[in-house]
Amino acid sequence: MSFLNSILKTFVGDKTKKDLSKITPLIAEINEHQTSFENLSNDALRQKTEAFKLQIASARSNYDTSIEQLKKDVKETNDIDAKESLYQQIDSQDEEAQKAVENILNTILPEAFAVVKETARRFVENTTLEVTATAYDRELSQKKDYIQLKGDKAHWANSWDAAGKPITWDMIHYDVQLIGGIALHQGKIAEMQTGEGKTLVATLPVYLNALTGKGVHLVTVNDYLAKRDSAWMAPIFQFHGMSIDCIDYHTPNSQERRNAYLADITYGTNNEFGFDYLRDNMAHTAEDLVQRKHNYAIVDEVDSVLVDDARTPLIISGPTPEGDRHEFDVLKSKVGSLVTKQRSLLTSVLAEAKAKIKEGDTSEGGLLLYRVFRGLPKNKALIKFLSEEGVKQLLQKTENHYMQDNNREMPKVDEALYFVIDEKNNQIDLTEKGIELLSEDNQDKNFFVLPDIGGEIAKIEAQELESKKEASEKEILFKDFDVKSERIHSMNQLLKAYTLFEKDVEYVVMENKVKIVDEQTGRIMEGRRYSDGLHQAIEAKENVKIEAATQTYATVTLQNYFRMYQKLSGMTGTAVTEAGEFWEIYELDVIEIPTNRPIARNDDNDLIYKTKREKYNAVIEKVTELSLAGRPVLIGTTSVEISELLSKMLNIRKIKHNVLNAKMHKKEADIVAEAGNPGIVTIATNMAGRGTDIKLSQIVKDAGGLAIIGTERHDSRRVDRQLRGRSGRQGDPGSSQFYVSLEDNLMRLFGSDRVAKVMDRMGLEEGEVIQHSMMTKSIERAQKKVEENNFGIRKRLLEYDDVMSAQREVIYKRRKHALQGSRLKLDVLNMLFDTCEDIVISNKGNSDYKNFEFEIITSFSMTAPISEEQFLETPESELTYNLYDALLKHYQEKTEINAQMAFPVIKDVYERPGNKFERIVVPFTDGVKSLNVVTNLKEAYESKGKHLIEDFERNITLAIIDEAWKDHLRKMDELKQSVQLAVHEQKDPLLIYKFEAFELFKNMLSQLNKEVLSFLIKGSLPSQSPSSIQEAKKTRSKQNLNVSKDEVLNTEEIAARNRAVGAGASQGNQRVIETITREQPKIGRNEKVTIKNVATGETKSVKFKQAEPLLKQGSWVISS
Repeated sequence: MSFLNSILKTFVGDKTKKDLSKITPLIAEINEHQTSFENLSNDALRQKTEAFKLQIASARSNYDTSIEQLKKDVKETNDIDAKESLYQQIDSQDEEAQKAVENILNTILPEAFAVVKETARRFVENTTLEVTATAYDRELSQKKDYIQLKGDKAHWANSWDAAGKPITWDMIHYDVQLIGGIALHQGKIAEMQTGEGKTLVATLPVYLNALTGKGVHLVTVNDYLAKRDSAWMAPIFQFHGMSIDCIDYHTPNSQERRNAYLADITYGTNNEFGFDYLRDNMAHTAEDLVQRKHNYAIVDEVDSVLVDDARTPLIISGPTPEGDRHEFDVLKSKVGSLVTKQRSLLTSVLAEAKAKIKEGDTSEGGLLLYRVFRGLPKNKALIKFLSEEGVKQLLQKTENHYMQDNNREMPKVDEALYFVIDEKNNQIDLTEKGIELLSEDNQDKNFFVLPDIGGEIAKIEAQELESKKEASEKEILFKDFDVKSERIHSMNQLLKAYTLFEKDVEYVVMENKVKIVDEQTGRIMEGRRYSDGLHQAIEAKENVKIEAATQTYATVTLQNYFRMYQKLSGMTGTAVTEAGEFWEIYELDVIEIPTNRPIARNDDNDLIYKTKREKYNAVIEKVTELSLAGRPVLIGTTSVEISELLSKMLNIRKIKHNVLNAKMHKKEADIVAEAGNPGIVTIATNMAGRGTDIKLSQIVKDAGGLAIIGTERHDSRRVDRQLRGRSGRQGDPGSSQFYVSLEDNLMRLFGSDRVAKVMDRMGLEEGEVIQHSMMTKSIERAQKKVEENNFGIRKRLLEYDDVMSAQREVIYKRRKHALQGSRLKLDVLNMLFDTCEDIVISNKGNSDYKNFEFEIITSFSMTAPISEEQFLETPESELTYNLYDALLKHYQEKTEINAQMAFPVIKDVYERPGNKFERIVVPFTDGVKSLNVVTNLKEAYESKGKHLIEDFERNITLAIIDEAWKDHLRKMDELKQSVQLAVHEQKDPLLIYKFEAFELFKNMLSQLNKEVLSFLIKGSLPSQSPSSIQEAKKTRSKQNLNVSKDEVLNTEEIAARNRAVGAGASQGNQRVIETITREQPKIGRNEKVTIKNVATGETKSVKFKQAEPLLKQGSWVISS
C-alpha cells in the first residue's frame, strides 16, 4: 500500500505539501506585522481590535440598512405571497452580508493573528502591562485578581488562576501554530501532534472570528478542559475587550447560561451545546432561549466528538405511561439458570473436544469445539485453547464446513445448545432446547413462543363469526402477541447482559447505578444508557435499581447538530485515519500540520504472544526493567479489569505505581501530574490518551524519556496513536511498544488468521514471541476492518437521522417563529392556506359538497362561504383562494372580537387601585379544551387587547406543536424498528423508512394545522369576569426531564434481530415491535354509520367522516 501511495504522490503530488504551500506565504506576512507591532504602545495595540470591528461593521452596513427596511415592509403588508417574498429577501441579504464579512476576515487575518501573537509576547516578557482603563477593564477588575486599577490606568498581570491551577503565561505562537490557526479559520481540521499547543493555536481563529460579534464556540470533550482552557486563555481575549465564558459553569436554562452564549467567545462540552439546542426547542417563552444562531465552532479532539460520539444521539426524555412495567426481575432467575446450565454443559463439551482432537479425531473434535464457540465465545478456557498450535485453524475449517450452503448443516452444531451467540454482531438466539427449559415450569408450553399471527387470523376468519365477536377474538390474539413479544425481548436482553456485557469492561457499578465506560476514552459516560431495554437488563443482572423506561421528547445526533454551524473546524492529533469520513459527512478537509521539532520517539514493532498470560508476564518484566532504569512508564489498557489485574501483578513485584481508570477519575489531575517523574509507573485506561500532557524533567529526558507500553491493540488506530502521542512531545525522547496476544478481542474476531498460521509454522513454544513489521501491519489491517465497519454504522445512523433532521428543521422553525412572534403571522396564513387546499382537494375530487360544508363547520364554526353550485363548477385552485379569502376575513373578525371582549376585563384589572400585576394569566377555551395564556398586562392594556391575542396565538401554536411532535417522535421510533422487516422482501429498509416517514410527517402537519386553526378561530374567554384573571408566577415549574446519550445498535444487529420474525418467529429471537391494534372493525370514511347521542338517545345515520368529530367529543357513540 505504501508503494502505491508513493506512486500516486509522484503523479498527483503530496496533499500535505500542497496544503501547506497555500498557507506558508501568509506566515511571513503575519510575522512581519507582528514585528512592526512591537513598536506600538499597549493602548495602540488594543486600538487595533476596534479598528478591525469598524471594518467589519462597514462591510455589513448597507446590508443591515436594507434588512431593516425589508422588516418594516413586512409589517405593512398582509399579503401572504408578499410577506414570503420579503422574508426570502431578508434571508438572502443576511447571507450576502455574511459573505462580505468573511471576505473582510480573510483580508485582516495577517494583522489580526499578529495582534494575538504580539499580545502573547508582551505577557511573556512583562509581569504587568499598563493600559488606559476602559469601562470593561473596570468591570473585570471587580471579578478578576489579575487586573488592578491605579487611577485611570489598568495593570494586567501575567499570572492568574486557570480552573484551580496557578499559571504564569509563557507561550508565544511559533510558525507551525500559525499554520494550524489559518487552517482552523478556513474551516478545516488541523492534525497537530501532542504537545504542539492546540489550545494556544485556537486563540488565533477564535480572536479573528469573535470580531464579528456573532459568537464563537470552542467545543471540548469534557468539562474539565472547557473550564481550564476558558480560564487559561481568557486574559488574551479580555485584554482586547472581548467577553469570554464557559457554559459548563452555569445551570441549564438560567440567565447565567444565556449570558455565556451572548459572550464573544463561549467554551463548553459537546454534550452541553447539543442539549442546549434541544432545550431551546422545548422552551415556552423567548426568555427561556439561550443559544444564538450557530455561527462558528472549533471542536477540540474533533475525532472523538464527531466520530466516536457520533454513534450516540443526544436525547431528552420524560416519563412514559407504565414506564416502570417490565419483566426483568421475574425473568432474571430463569435466564441466570439457563446461562449456568449452558456454561456447565460447554465445560464438559470443551474437555471432550480436547480429548478428541488429541486422539486425532479432528472431525468430531472440530464439531465439539465449534459448538463451544457458538455457545460461549468469551469462555476463557476456550480462548486459551485456541492459542495452541493448529486449533484456531481447525475451528475456522469447521466453521467454513457448517456455514456452507447457507448454514444448512448448522442445526447439527446448535442442537445441544440452549442459546447461540454471534459475538461479532452482538446477537443472541434461543434454541428449541432453550425454550423448552425456560417453559418447563409453566403450564403454557408456548410461554416463550410468539403466535403465528397470519395463521391464527386465518383460523378466526374461517369461523365466520359475527363482526363484534371476530374483532374481539383478534384483539385477544394481538394482546397475546404484544405480551409475549415484550417478554421475549426482555429475555433476549437479559441473555445479552449475562453473556456479552462484562462488569468493569463495558460498564462499572458505582453509587448503586450501572454506568457505561466509553471504549474510546475509558471515562464514565454520565447519563448515557444502552437502548432497547438492555440497560435495564444489566441493572437487573447487577441487582441495582431498575430505572423506568422513558419517552423521547427531543433528539439530535451530534453529526446533525454540528452541521448546523455556518463554519466548522477542528483540531486533534489523530484525524488522518478518518479523513474520508470527515469529508463525506461534514465536508471537512484534514491538513497535517508539521511539528515544531522533529519527533524523537522510537515506535517499536508489536510483540505478539500466543496467550494473555505470556503477554502480561512480559509486560511486567519490561515495566520493572524500565522503572529501575529511572524512566517513567505509562501502561495503556483497554478496560478497568485489565488495569486492576496489572496493578495486582506489580504489587507482587513491589513496584510503586498509580492506577487511572473510570473508578479513579476524580484523581486524574494528581496522577497525571506525577506520571512524568523518574521511575513512576502509571497504569491507565484510554483516559490517559486524550488531552493529557505528561511533562518530563531533564533527568527523565537523559534517561530516555517516557516509555509507553500498550497491553492490547484497540479496535481503532486513532486510540493507539493517541496513547503513543503521550510520549515524544516537543521533540522529547521516548519510546512506545504494544504487546499483543492471539486471545485479545481484536485478534480473536478480526486479525488472528494469518498471524496464527505464521506462529504455527514457526513452531513457537510457550512464552516465545514474534516481532516484525509485517505482523504489525497485519494487525493494523484488522483495525481498518473494524474502522470501516464502524463508519458504516455511523453513516447509516446519520442517513436515518437526516430524515428526522429535515422534519426537525420544519417543526423547530415553526416553534422559533411562535416564540419570537416575528414570522408567526405568516405561519398562520400558510397554515390557513394549506388547510383550505386540503379541504378543497379531498372533497372536490369526489364532488362531495356535504362533507366540504361539514368540515368547514366543524373546524372553523362558520357556514360554508361557497354555494354548492360554485363548489361544483369552480376550478380547484380558484376554489382554494376563494375559501382562503373568506376564512381569513372570518379569522380577522374573530381576532378583533376577542380583543374587544378581552379589553374591558384587562382594563378593569389594570386600572384597579393597588394593582401590582406585571404579567397575568388569561384563560381561553374552544369549548372542549382550555389554555391559560400569559401576557404582559401593561402591553395588553395599551394595545387594547391586541397584544393578548398575539400571545394567545403564540401559546396555542406552541402547545399543539409540542404535543403533536412528541407523538410523532414515538411513531418515528416505532417506524424505524418496523422497517427493518423489509429485508424479508429484498427491499432497502432506509428507502421504506423515508417514504413512510414522509407520509407520517405530512399527515401530522395536516392535522396540526387544523387543530391550531380550529382553536385560534373557536377560542374565546370563557368568562368576562375580572376575577378569572390571575397574576402569572415568575418562576415556572420545570418538567422532570432526563438528558442522555443512547448507546445505539448497529443496523446489522437490528436486521439480524428482526430477520427471524418471518422465518423463525417460534424461536422468539427477534426484537419485538409494538403492534397497534384496532379496537373496532375498520370503517371506511364514506361508509354510512348509525350514531346515538348518549344523553338524549337520539340516533341518526351519517357518513363515518362526518360522525368522527362527534365520536371524539364523547357525546355520541356508534350504534350497532
